[in-house]
Amino acid sequence: MVERRSPKPDVEGSSPSGRDLKILKVTKMNDNFQILKGSILNFLKGVKIEWGKITWPEKHQVIVETIFVVSIVTIFTVFIFIVDKGLEGIISLFTK
Repeated sequence: MVERRSPKPDVEGSSPSGRDLKILKVTKMNDNFQILKGSILNFLKGVKIEWGKITWPEKHQVIVETIFVVSIVTIFTVFIFIVDKGLEGIISLFTK
């Protein structure tokens, strides 16, 4: 019969005990959390710096450009509607 012995923590090359493994896992998780926390804080500091560099447009400029965009969209919508109805009429002549 083979005798089974638990590893001796004082002996080099011995595998760590269950308690030691738990401590290692907790320590590693804590280190990973600290790295993640530092990365997030660093990112947010960069966002704050970049946010200060933004130049926002004047209210008048926003209104004028919004009216321009809505006008162009309306013009293109009407144009596509007219072309669609024209092509529909032409196709209906050939399908009768």
